[in-house]
Amino acid sequence: MHAAPTKSTSNHLPTNRKTMQFAYYPGCAAKQIQKEADWSARAIAEKLSIGLHDMPAATCCGAGNLQEHDLAAALAINARIFSQAEEMGMDIVTICNTCLQTFSYANHRLTNEPELLANINAVLEKAGVRPYRGTIEVKHLIWVLVENVGEAKLKKYITNPLNGLRVAPFYGCHAMRPSEIFINQGVQRGGTVQGPKYLETIIQTLGAQSVDYYGKDKCCGFHYMLVNEKEFLHMSGGHSLEAKNAGAEIMVSPCTLCDFALGAYQARSEKAMGTSINLPEMNIAQLVGKAFGLDEKTLGFNRLSVDPSPALRAHGIG
Repeated sequence: MHAAPTKSTSNHLPTNRKTMQFAYYPGCAAKQIQKEADWSARAIAEKLSIGLHDMPAATCCGAGNLQEHDLAAALAINARIFSQAEEMGMDIVTICNTCLQTFSYANHRLTNEPELLANINAVLEKAGVRPYRGTIEVKHLIWVLVENVGEAKLKKYITNPLNGLRVAPFYGCHAMRPSEIFINQGVQRGGTVQGPKYLETIIQTLGAQSVDYYGKDKCCGFHYMLVNEKEFLHMSGGHSLEAKNAGAEIMVSPCTLCDFALGAYQARSEKAMGTSINLPEMNIAQLVGKAFGLDEKTLGFNRLSVDPSPALRAHGIG
């Protein structure tokens, strides 16, 4: 289904920035607990002629935990992954906000600190790994949908418009912060310095209504889950309840860990908070796929914790 990776040029510069061919890094969660995010990302990418080329030798990014324990090791691991993409001649695309943040931080340091890059490359070369030249970019799939594909092309693939479905976007914090990494020339990637907008753009392009609420760009609480579960359940459930009270019929996120926190844990949040939420939560790629008329099994709708069918039927969405 996926074409073979394009070889890099002699100077190791990515060769596919205009042809939408990417080294695909779904992240660990999408390979296990949130497989539907990976399935739907691949399905819509194929529909849009976006090449997502697997990186079978890539390891876990470290997800911030390794950075706290051993920063040098974390940078070396990420540089090794970047080197693989660079050798493929492609930038990296991910569907995990935590991977995005981890990669973006590492790449920012490696491409702005020549001495650090040289030290990390010395470690890679000692391990027999090709040195990283600092030429790749790291993107989220929703950035590609808005920046590379564009609203006009997205609309051409809509066969099942969302007919005013009220959708709450949930960005999560790792695609927005730290601001010094994601803000470039006054514009925050995925939005503006005043706030996010990319999910709203996609939602509205699909024919749905975007529901605004305070918590849309706050933390889902995932990393607090093991530290204080009660607080986590109130945090994640609180965002969903706020969105529901604002009129949302469905919630979407671009992040696999946010999907897990807001979807799989919703029933436990209801119990902890003593209230009903009953708000279907899905990955944004699943909603795009639904608007494209793709099969719900292909998109992993059967894995969702709250059935979105009643909300979809209410708007005549088959």
